[in-house]
Amino acid sequence: MIKELREQFNRDFNDEIFSSFLRRLDDRVRLKIQFRVCETPLFVPKHVQQTCEETAVELALRLHEPEYLALSDRTLHPKIEVAGQPDHASFIAVDFAMTYDTENRIKPMLVEIQGFPSLMGYQLFLAELAQEHFALSPDLEYINGGNTRPQFIDLLRRTVVAHHDPENVILMDFNPWHQKTCPDFYAIKELLGIEVIDIRHIVKQGKHLFYKNENGSLIPISRIFNRSIVDELEREQVAIPFNWNDDLYVEWAGHPNWFFRISKFSSPYLDHPLVPSSWFLHELDEYPEPLDRYVLKPLFSFAGSGVIIGPTRDDLDAIPEDKRSNYLLQERIDFAGVVDTPYGGTRAEFRVMLLWPPEDEQPRPVMGLMRMGRGDKMGVDQNTDMRWIGASCNFFPPE
Repeated sequence: MIKELREQFNRDFNDEIFSSFLRRLDDRVRLKIQFRVCETPLFVPKHVQQTCEETAVELALRLHEPEYLALSDRTLHPKIEVAGQPDHASFIAVDFAMTYDTENRIKPMLVEIQGFPSLMGYQLFLAELAQEHFALSPDLEYINGGNTRPQFIDLLRRTVVAHHDPENVILMDFNPWHQKTCPDFYAIKELLGIEVIDIRHIVKQGKHLFYKNENGSLIPISRIFNRSIVDELEREQVAIPFNWNDDLYVEWAGHPNWFFRISKFSSPYLDHPLVPSSWFLHELDEYPEPLDRYVLKPLFSFAGSGVIIGPTRDDLDAIPEDKRSNYLLQERIDFAGVVDTPYGGTRAEFRVMLLWPPEDEQPRPVMGLMRMGRGDKMGVDQNTDMRWIGASCNFFPPE
């Protein structure tokens, strides 16, 4: 996307350099990464980066307005509505497709916005290693929002740990070291000094939660950095030591309710030039035509599961009446082949990660993540058997 940087990177690239990079990356996070890492970072023009950051913050703020929050109440199911919801989400990930406008200029378009944390720690380690290993200019930036590394760590600490002792803050997921996201768990553990705990191993005593440290001692939990997806645990019938709607003496960094409130459900309420049109399926009296220009999405799936690109009338009619409110029909986005690779023009998606510490007035862009692909879907699970595709980091020029 930045011609001279792209040409230089492609010219200098070879498979041996990349294989060495992957080995070093595994060493950096002390485990074998289970998703495909792309051969190249994304070089993002400054104006594109700024547009994505500003739009991400604007949309996040809109989704905290009282009118929208009242509408989003219907996303919370009584069985899994969690007590103690704070005034705002702690983490918001905003994905933009790289497209071309009518004058062949790069135009970001919103793919999805989610009130859930992404791989902030891992992306920091990835970008730092990529800059050094590929001998990229030290002037290139990879931390968003104009933040320095210490400022990013401070924002991360204020969001995750807040005012607590790190010993009393945990990162919580189901079977965490077997999740594909576990490289980020290691990075967060290193950066913040908090423990990574399996949700099944938490101990509940009255209204208090505890975890066992390596010596077997029970340590009180004051704040949870939540990486578990509530409805997935319910669907898989994972037995956990507390009920989601228990009144507990614990704070949440990444309160589970925000995963539902800020989600695909939000899209029809976002009137913005960079947001494609979308409708809840149950509200459509007639289907828009032609349907191959639309995408059917279940509201609360993760990692692209259940998405149908170019659904047929039979696909739409097959959804039962009582399930139709849980589906979205969205205008299809034409990803452009904005990245020149040895395998031709490749599509790119740019994620802006926002942090919102408890005491701050608005969220801050801090880190980016890019995904490249040549298939219909951009998720890492859908781009596994090709070259120069997958997940990587972003670099952009300084001011």
